[in-house]
Amino acid sequence: MGACLALCSAVSCVSCLCGSAPCLLCGCCPSSNNSTVTRLVFSFFLLLGTIISVIMILPGMETQLKKIPGFCVGGSSIPGVSNHVNCDIVVGYKSVYRMCFAMACFFFLFCLIMIRVRSSKDPRAGLQNGFWFFKFLALVGITVGAFFIPDGTFNTVWFYFGVVGAFIFIIIQLILLIDFAHSWNQAWVQNAEEGSKCWYAGLLICTFLNYAASFAALVLFYLYYTKPDACPENKAFISLNFIFCVIVSIVSILPRVQEAQPHSGLLQASVITLYTMYVTWSAMTNEPDQTCNPSLLGLISNSSSLSPSPAPGQVVQWWDAQTIVGLVIFLMCTLYASIRSSNHSQVNKLMLTEEGAGPGGESSEGLREEGLRRPVDNEEEAVTYSYSFFHFCLVLASLYIMMTLTNWYQPDAGYQVMTSAWPAVWVKISSSWLGLALYLWTLVAPLVLPDRDFN
Repeated sequence: MGACLALCSAVSCVSCLCGSAPCLLCGCCPSSNNSTVTRLVFSFFLLLGTIISVIMILPGMETQLKKIPGFCVGGSSIPGVSNHVNCDIVVGYKSVYRMCFAMACFFFLFCLIMIRVRSSKDPRAGLQNGFWFFKFLALVGITVGAFFIPDGTFNTVWFYFGVVGAFIFIIIQLILLIDFAHSWNQAWVQNAEEGSKCWYAGLLICTFLNYAASFAALVLFYLYYTKPDACPENKAFISLNFIFCVIVSIVSILPRVQEAQPHSGLLQASVITLYTMYVTWSAMTNEPDQTCNPSLLGLISNSSSLSPSPAPGQVVQWWDAQTIVGLVIFLMCTLYASIRSSNHSQVNKLMLTEEGAGPGGESSEGLREEGLRRPVDNEEEAVTYSYSFFHFCLVLASLYIMMTLTNWYQPDAGYQVMTSAWPAVWVKISSSWLGLALYLWTLVAPLVLPDRDFN
């Protein structure tokens, strides 16, 4: 992609960055839809903010951040701004909070502006699909301003905003996962019906591997995250989610469900089961009781050491296993949300999208201009996704990134220690339950509402 962009002329690039059309493709790049390019660029903004947040939470960054006026104890202060922060302890998560606050504000602004945009003929659609240079400047400006927000209750209040937003984003992740599983199963079944039967073997193998990994995780949870005379919460979480996953797996292959939903099956259920096991593990890693929350490194090295909460003088570490897995899932879901083209009507209704080729068609004739390939405007008659809801999802993604990089730790009243908190545990567990309920609904909705068309 970088090589393609390098071939674009300087004049064309400037006109694209400042104009009202996302002409960010060059002649050697494949033709693409207007809506897809826009979502990819906004997702790139989110990815860029995530990379910056990761860099700023790395050990040693506090030394550089101490040079910012009024940022740390002992640094030069801004008149009228109270400063009581020890950067050796909290500057990492504080930087992430401010960076993600800026991204959330940026996307929330576009969420408000793009309410009820119906087609690319709406004047606001030009702002959605272009003016990237000015958007970038706006994001930089908001970010710089966020780092001068006075301390006080900001970190605590924004923590609870992050908890709520991350909870909703976990649900959206599961909806996207449901959509991906349906599309995956439908594509492989279609390939098997039209060509080699080996596709059926592939479906069977992938389903078996997902269930095998889920069962292995279940056994490890009981072995290492429960004690015979302790950890009743973990026992309840593991058992309930296991039972719920068995229920949705059985429902997915019931004859009446298969008749109403021909493309439903165990592949989708196995993907949802594996993701539920991940969310369960992620919740247990946030449990304050260290007896029931062993260190993964300690488990691998067969040591009995427990994962302590960060103590005074210790930076908040984000590179533990559950955080890295969470970031990988986040990146995959964000990319999929940017390029998705789903035929599953119930998921489209949940995501407020209606994917399709669009009235504009896919012809690329007349799109070449001075070596530049412009995206096809497939939204002349109607948008293929809700602009406002897409930005709302990016707001939630910003909050999810904030909570993931800070391990869902809660700053105490004195901002001296970051500690695990039960709210984070309950948020993750309840999101797994709600996600399973949504998947179950996609299976039984045609039976509950037989008069509605779900094709």
